[in-house]
Amino acid sequence: MSVNAVPSLRLEPMTEQDGRAICDWRYPEPYHLFRWPAWEDMVKQEKEFGDPLIRDRQYLAARKDGQLVGYVQLFPMERTVRIGMGLRPDCCDRGWGTHLTRLVVQEASRRQPSAEIDLEVEKWNRRAIRTYEKAGFVVADQYDRRAVHGIVSVYCMVHRGMA
Repeated sequence: MSVNAVPSLRLEPMTEQDGRAICDWRYPEPYHLFRWPAWEDMVKQEKEFGDPLIRDRQYLAARKDGQLVGYVQLFPMERTVRIGMGLRPDCCDRGWGTHLTRLVVQEASRRQPSAEIDLEVEKWNRRAIRTYEKAGFVVADQYDRRAVHGIVSVYCMVHRGMA
């Protein structure tokens, strides 16, 4: 497959094995900040997909040819579904992010048809911002919030339709 070919990705239930693998992913700088704690800590703290109930309700695995290549989160809020996602480090910079984002939007719309779909992205992350814009998101707000790696400046982007 060429670098920019659109992969055939599928969203499927995230397994414990998927969660363990995702916790081991390490990205190069400057994306090295985006890492999950050790799997054992996630389970002990009942954090995110380390908690089986949260994993079942909010997380999906992205697969290509049966192999885990990414994950998505669909976090339900009152009138909004906030999405989040990540690709396995060796799957980044292949042009797959827009396709994955569109799949997540479709799933969020299926789960909550009348809900707004939004996401947060750190302002410095131009690669992700371009990906989200290609998938129909626009910046709606900006603010600072606490992240695992400190206080970060983020854009809140809202889905306005497929671009």
